[in-house]
Amino acid sequence: MMRAATGFLAAMLFFLVGAAAHAADPGIVGWEKGGVYDKLFDVSESDSFKGKVLEIQEIVPMPGMAPGIGLVIEDKKDKRQETVHLGPKSAVDLSVIGLKEGDMVKVVGAWAEVDGKDVILAIKIKKAEDVELKVRRTKDGFPFWSMTPEEVAHERSGQ
Repeated sequence: MMRAATGFLAAMLFFLVGAAAHAADPGIVGWEKGGVYDKLFDVSESDSFKGKVLEIQEIVPMPGMAPGIGLVIEDKKDKRQETVHLGPKSAVDLSVIGLKEGDMVKVVGAWAEVDGKDVILAIKIKKAEDVELKVRRTKDGFPFWSMTPEEVAHERSGQ
């Protein structure tokens, strides 16, 4: 009887530790690789444009998602205002490139429809030729916030 109880407790502990590890970062809830939002990224919809940052805003693309960082960019060519989703707030640090409203940037990403609106799911934002914030892998849109620190370092090194 004692052995069965010990086995049950061990199994429960294994389950709880596994569940806790899976939900370790509540800051990316809804942004995970393979989730509903992530599946909106389609590399065949890739595009780029240059423009001026009009607004840096907190976004929640879909109900239940952790807050994220978005930009409103005025397209340099046609003066349209485009919304750019960068990623979860806990994983996007704009101070890395010193991004602020009024800056001229190049946006690289993929068009998607989120909540009935066309938006760009960013791959990277370039502030200058050698100053960029990359948030997804270019070839397939794999989000950096779903990678291990080693994978991110490898991606950022460009190897």
